[in-house]
Amino acid sequence: MKHFIKIRDISIKDLKKIILDAKKRKSRRKKINTLDTDKGEPLKGKLLIQMFEKSSLRTRISFYIAIKQLNCEALTLRPDELHLSRGGESLADTAKIISTFGSAFMLRTDSDKKLEEFKKHMTIPIINGLSPSSHPTQVLSDIFTIEEIKKKSISKLKICWIGDANNNVINSLIEASVKFSFKLNIGCPKKYQPNKNLLNWAKKNNGKIKIFNECINSAKYSDVVFTDKVISMNDKVNKEKKLKEFKNFKVTTEVMNHAKKDAIFLHCLPRGPEVSDEVFLGKKSKVWQQALNRIYVQKSILLYCFEKLR
Repeated sequence: MKHFIKIRDISIKDLKKIILDAKKRKSRRKKINTLDTDKGEPLKGKLLIQMFEKSSLRTRISFYIAIKQLNCEALTLRPDELHLSRGGESLADTAKIISTFGSAFMLRTDSDKKLEEFKKHMTIPIINGLSPSSHPTQVLSDIFTIEEIKKKSISKLKICWIGDANNNVINSLIEASVKFSFKLNIGCPKKYQPNKNLLNWAKKNNGKIKIFNECINSAKYSDVVFTDKVISMNDKVNKEKKLKEFKNFKVTTEVMNHAKKDAIFLHCLPRGPEVSDEVFLGKKSKVWQQALNRIYVQKSILLYCFEKLR
């Protein structure tokens, strides 16, 4: 049994196996309808129980399709319907019940502590569909998309992140930069730099990370430019004030012009004012392909958790 909670906790061998498996599975579905099952029905008879404590569009849809293609069944729980929140049932008892009925558990949560508590009490694999400190399924899928488009290993590329550098997506991207050994430039305001403990971990593990407090130099010669919504789901801040603090950290055509000529733009969505329409809707933007690829990588993550990767 294997969990998928943080990229840093998974070996690079397994991470690469997940991406390779996703690549093979995508190539075999070119002429197959969306809900037709994969050959061999690899997870027939399995039940994935999902719980969404936070809003979800791409994660919810992509996991649903991934499950159907593997011929697995899904049961989606709403936290406000459970005794865990309404009836005072303990998290430990809830975890044991989910383990009794389900084959795996996917949690999209507002609490990292809750994620770890579920892991502690469960006897089935648990997948992190998003937590305040990590979004591993998103970032591994992004790496798949980058390698698919660039047709080379991400270890040979320079990645740029512009925006808030202290959220779940950039945390997972920093972990991935160490695991996959790629260069990562981060452009952010001084007040919104990455988590110090995470940076120390990256430094101890030979991370190739540079931090800039402006956009242009962070984007220079980059192969990929990332950004994310300035006001995230976890933010309990003065929104108007924060938006003003990020007014000079917007991905515009000028910023993209300092990246390589064939650079691509990625955004995990939903978007806000952190990117211009010209860039987001332009030829360099690969956001729709990025969203679609969540299906294929999440299928391979499920197979990894069930120890059924080819």
